[in-house]
Amino acid sequence: MQAAGSGGSMGTGLHNTRLHQWYGWCRRWAGRTLSLMGVTAPMDAEPEADWRGELGRRGEDEAAAYLRQQGYRIVARRARVLRGDIDIIAVDGRTVVFVEVRSRSDTSHGHPAETVGYRKQRRIAELATAYIRRHRLQDCPVRIDVVTVTFATAAGGPPVVEHFRNAFDSPI
Repeated sequence: MQAAGSGGSMGTGLHNTRLHQWYGWCRRWAGRTLSLMGVTAPMDAEPEADWRGELGRRGEDEAAAYLRQQGYRIVARRARVLRGDIDIIAVDGRTVVFVEVRSRSDTSHGHPAETVGYRKQRRIAELATAYIRRHRLQDCPVRIDVVTVTFATAAGGPPVVEHFRNAFDSPI
């Protein structure tokens, strides 16, 4: 009997891992290619990933509505930059605002703002810098905000939206 991943049958550990990675890469590539062609066919996403994605989209919708209500002009949503995306890009007066939206179904595992650690801050700053360069906005005042949306409230009321202006200084 051979150990898993030691070159035995096709269904052993290492082979399954590589096959799974290759399959995931193919699905991501196909999804990107189809989206570039304008085709929006679902790729049989996993139920949990789909639920989390839906929660994130709902959170971004709530955040965008809140920001519009506060007088911001939404310039872009889910702007793709450097193999990443910026949730919302808005203008507040003359200031370009990069908004990271964090959504949670409840606060039992902590506040949504707690999920924006140093690595995430650095990544947001990198994406914002790339966007600024691409669109030649070096002369504009810039700020990074975080908007949190918590959906589970008493008696199914409206979600709780919190806005943290100038949430952190750019670590880059």
